Amino acid sequence: MQLTFLGTACMVHTKERNQSGIFLKYKGEGLLFDCGEGIQRQLKIAGIKITEVTKILISHWHGDHVLGLPGLLQSLGMSEYSGTLEIYGPKNIQKQVTLALQAFGGYQSPIPIKVTEVAEGFFFEGKDYTLTAAQLKHSIPCVGYSFEEKDRRRIHLQTTKKLGIPEGPLLGELQDGKSIKWKEKIVTPDEATYLVKGLKLVVIVDTVYTQNCITLAEHADILICEATYSSKEKDKAAEFKHLTSVEAAQIASKADVKKLLLTHFSQRYKNTQDIEEEARTIFNNVICAKDFMKITL
Repeated sequence: MQLTFLGTACMVHTKERNQSGIFLKYKGEGLLFDCGEGIQRQLKIAGIKITEVTKILISHWHGDHVLGLPGLLQSLGMSEYSGTLEIYGPKNIQKQVTLALQAFGGYQSPIPIKVTEVAEGFFFEGKDYTLTAAQLKHSIPCVGYSFEEKDRRRIHLQTTKKLGIPEGPLLGELQDGKSIKWKEKIVTPDEATYLVKGLKLVVIVDTVYTQNCITLAEHADILICEATYSSKEKDKAAEFKHLTSVEAAQIASKADVKKLLLTHFSQRYKNTQDIEEEARTIFNNVICAKDFMKITL
């Protein structure tokens, strides 16, 4: 599982930061959280093929989070994209995607797409992970997302070697949680395997401080959270319905997350050192993300 930050600015680009975009590569899938202007260029620089994107999770329909979507769809249409691209987003996402396509010369997507409106709670289950949404509080409908890897079984090699179980299909059945028969004896998954807890990744952008942020992020391994302003601009943060670095750190602390990655910075800050130091007074394990920063989980 690898996480790549494609854009860590808020509404206005800087020389170092693009508009919002985070790419999660997981077992042959590519989940793109938000799709700001210039996202195709960012993917190319990061060494990620646009055809690797299988799901796009839109937080809300503000330009710095979606202006890259029409161009990405057009490019995918010229790239022999296989399969159906899944697009998720808050209330009215279907209408907004349709209008965006119409604005750029077409009534239909150049590739097969499936657009799904999400609201509150669980909305997707795959073989290896689930996706959950929570309503945030911004100037328009906005959601945060949680990616949760399912717990998985690992073979207890000492036990299987002692029992003489060979590598192959029988071990696969044990990993799938099934009991097997070996040398006239029933071997259960509890005897021959152990559980590895799945990772939890949460993305929260464009919101004021709200209990839903804490609930969604609870016990996350990684919390990616906006910190548009420092606490010195807390009045401005409240006016434009954004979080300060201190509020992001408070969410991480109350949600008992393991690591906090801050993003979505105002262009007013020449660097993010003060923002990071400010957040660290509340929550120690914090890093300010940079464009093209990669984290392997």
